[in-house]
Amino acid sequence: QVQLVESGGGLVQPGGSLRLSCAASGFTFSSYAMSWYRQAPGKERELVGIITSAGNMINALDSVKGRFTISRDNAKNTVYLQMNSLKPEDTAVYYCKVTIRLWGDYWGQGTQVTVSS
Repeated sequence: QVQLVESGGGLVQPGGSLRLSCAASGFTFSSYAMSWYRQAPGKERELVGIITSAGNMINALDSVKGRFTISRDNAKNTVYLQMNSLKPEDTAVYYCKVTIRLWGDYWGQGTQVTVSS
């Protein structure tokens, strides 16, 4: 079965960095685009960005442009979200997602990122 497991979240000071990982299994990882979303307290879940199967990043959120980068390692079936220059407004639960043809959307359990001094 499809599984997505995020890790790497935590508490970081403003201006700091974190790298989130999403380990995937149960499908042909290299064939699918992967997405990162986030959901802040009291807000709707929003798309942060997408990485295509070819490894091209599509940034969906203006507020993270130039600070967040998505990458993937197909040999490890893992997608990453590198977050630099973190701000308190980046505090959220971060999720990875894959949409698989004929099967639907699959989400990880999320990892909490808290940016605070």
